[in-house]
Amino acid sequence: MTFPFPPGTDEDTPFFVISVAAQLSGLHAQTLRAYDRMGLVSPGRTSGGGRRYSMRDIVVLREVQRLSQEEGVNLAGIKRIIELENEVGALRSHVAELTEQLASALAAAEHAAASVHASLRRDLVPVRHETALVVWKPNRQR
Repeated sequence: MTFPFPPGTDEDTPFFVISVAAQLSGLHAQTLRAYDRMGLVSPGRTSGGGRRYSMRDIVVLREVQRLSQEEGVNLAGIKRIIELENEVGALRSHVAELTEQLASALAAAEHAAASVHASLRRDLVPVRHETALVVWKPNRQR
């Protein structure tokens, strides 16, 4: 489901009240409250304590429903699946960050090596490679 987000918001911005989130996810509002208590979904809160669901929360709620009804996974299993998916996402982000850092470090190392090689070429003096035979005859003292 694509949703045009208002300026300054994204899929993680909580702005759906529980009744709208229930309607969008196809679940009852009481089910959403129960899932919140169990930690399956953690909606944002208003200053008064009201729940505000993001588009990402709606996607998670739909996945919870799918896993439960179509796959027969119990809620404890679903919670573990969600935790593992979140962990995998965090690890992928970390790997991407480390990959960028490594690429940057390799580029810096290659640049430094090229600078060193360029400076060495300027400092070298050409030497002719010739073969010569020198015969030494010591002076005889008389």
